Amino acid sequence: MVTVNRQKVALIGCGFVGSASAFALMESGLFSEMVLIDANTAKAEGEALDISHGLPYAQPMDIYAGTYDDITDASIVVISAGANQKPGETRLDLVKKNTAIFKSIIPELSKRDFQGILLIVANPVDILTYVAKEISGFPENRVFGSGTVLDSARLKYLLGEHLGVDSRSVHAFVIGEHGDSEIVAWSSVNVSGVPLSQFCELRGYFEHEASMDRIAEDVKNSAYKIIEKKQATYYGIAMSVRRICEAIIRDEKSILPVSTIQHGMYGIEGLSLSMPAVVGEHGVETQVPIPLNEEEQAALRASAEALKNVIAELDLG
Repeated sequence: MVTVNRQKVALIGCGFVGSASAFALMESGLFSEMVLIDANTAKAEGEALDISHGLPYAQPMDIYAGTYDDITDASIVVISAGANQKPGETRLDLVKKNTAIFKSIIPELSKRDFQGILLIVANPVDILTYVAKEISGFPENRVFGSGTVLDSARLKYLLGEHLGVDSRSVHAFVIGEHGDSEIVAWSSVNVSGVPLSQFCELRGYFEHEASMDRIAEDVKNSAYKIIEKKQATYYGIAMSVRRICEAIIRDEKSILPVSTIQHGMYGIEGLSLSMPAVVGEHGVETQVPIPLNEEEQAALRASAEALKNVIAELDLG
């Protein structure tokens, strides 16, 4: 069996998200070795060189472009390879193109006895996490997606701005699909233990419903707004990738809303979507059943149904 090198990370896909994630992970100091892989070898080589040239101002690290043979002993493989989301295109529109790409990538990991964690970042992340799990045959705890980690960060940021508090003091989750059917779990939102509605009144806000609707819409449409202005989103997700890798490498057992295969929670079975989960050195340790009201539960099941309908159309043979 291959020995996992805890100091090594691999990134497959060196587009906007992959290269930004590589830079964020270099800055993190979590790893001493990073291999970049892309269908365009020259692109991977260029990104590796560009980041490497700044290493005199960072922690020592070996960064290089490689092949699938170089990932065998990596502790984490981050997959961001896939077609870009275009203006006016939903994440679910991408599914067939990126499933085909995954059908060429994932078997390369399987046949090399990869023993690390597979972190899916490419969109639509929930579907592709399911695809990666089905194709790879890896244990479920070792295959999960970035899910709504970024969406939840956007929610915390906007609530922090709205309330005039440090966003790190806001505890809130976006759950379900990373996309159009995502749900803000308002039932569990609090600011340092103080229920949201109570904290809003403390800050002089009383239009709760209108504010909640506006903020939820802003969170859901954030990616579309950024894509309209600059053609792609990559810094926020790169910081989310870094955060997930921190939880794994440091065995933090942090609770993050990653995309994992569901087994009966709120009646959802056999597909991947985001719910809070304990993340540590072995990947996803357990899911965390946060309280949801009936409306949120119904919305979550509807989100799952939308994903299930897409999965039913996929050919994973």
